Amino acid sequence: MRYVRVVGGALALAVAAGVAASPRATAATERPGLRQVLQRLTGEDGAPGAFAEVEDRTGRAVLTSGVGDLKTGAPIPGDGRFRIGSMTKPYVATVVLQLVGEHRVALDAPIERYLPGLVRGNGNDGREITVREMLQHTSGLPDYLIYLSFPDLIAHPYAHYDRSALLSLALGHPALFRPGKGWSYSNTDYLLAGLLIEKVTGHPYGEEIRRRILTPLGLRATSVPGDRTTIPGPHARGYVRPDNGTPVVEMTEFNPSVAAGSGDMISSGADMSRFFDALLHGRLLRPAQLREMMTTRATGGADGRAYGLGLESRSLPCGGVYWGHGGDIFGFETLGGATVDGRRATVMVNLDPGGTDAQDADATAAIGAALCDGPAGYSASSTGRF
Repeated sequence: MRYVRVVGGALALAVAAGVAASPRATAATERPGLRQVLQRLTGEDGAPGAFAEVEDRTGRAVLTSGVGDLKTGAPIPGDGRFRIGSMTKPYVATVVLQLVGEHRVALDAPIERYLPGLVRGNGNDGREITVREMLQHTSGLPDYLIYLSFPDLIAHPYAHYDRSALLSLALGHPALFRPGKGWSYSNTDYLLAGLLIEKVTGHPYGEEIRRRILTPLGLRATSVPGDRTTIPGPHARGYVRPDNGTPVVEMTEFNPSVAAGSGDMISSGADMSRFFDALLHGRLLRPAQLREMMTTRATGGADGRAYGLGLESRSLPCGGVYWGHGGDIFGFETLGGATVDGRRATVMVNLDPGGTDAQDADATAAIGAALCDGPAGYSASSTGRF
């Protein structure tokens, strides 16, 4: 889930910029490049805290910088949970692709087949948009999120948002392009994907995610909260900066229904690593569906991202690519993914929106450092690409 960023200045509060290694880490935790980026995130970039969880052939390492609670100065818990924003999308896409593998959904069928009459208006037409285009953000559907008021969302954190109202908000605006003729990131696509899962299975999309992914993989820290406003278990506080140059405000608790299907899930670094590793190594999808998920198209951005079906690839500074997703939602910016040779990492910063462009750049740099900058005596290779 992406909000339009409000650029703010450095955090006007002295926080610890040193990087701590979790005592649970089983891998060597030198990782100088990653340490440096985490320090920059909580220093000159102005974030309260930053977290990185890394797993590779040497073991697991957890590093944190800054604080997880500005009032108490408590550090970010190494096993903590956080809102993952649009990292929800790979889970939703995986369930849809499992339904494709079960011959209950066809990728190149129009979404009209599964959601009859639901997508109409202003050039938006479900009879012309395929399931594939919905999952790949090539549908041309406007993103409902850009038409919501950021100040109103902050002022009413416990409000429930009805999905039909959010869909109507999107469809009240013209289609961005004809289906398949462009690429534009749209949370509306994944609101619809959640509805498609429910129509085909007869169960809430969150229940299908739990049954098909969370329970089989033992992802006990991961959940689809529905209207639940709290984060269960140990967690850092999440912060937003309401306007340019203003102090940060805590927004750990809110109703995530505004991001239903597109960015509402909660997880942990260890769970995200396990999910992406299982996904890339065929434990969740059949080979044909995994190939479809990893068949990408360029997004047109300067960062060289390529987007598949709810999964994106990004280049690594040490060569090759990693597969994963990013996520932004009130209080938390996250990035995570894995390589096909078994490295995986998750980065979290507990300030969003209102972080600077430098925070975005350094969060991306932290993932690169995590996947490329191994412990002393270890050099990460980047072999393999689907």
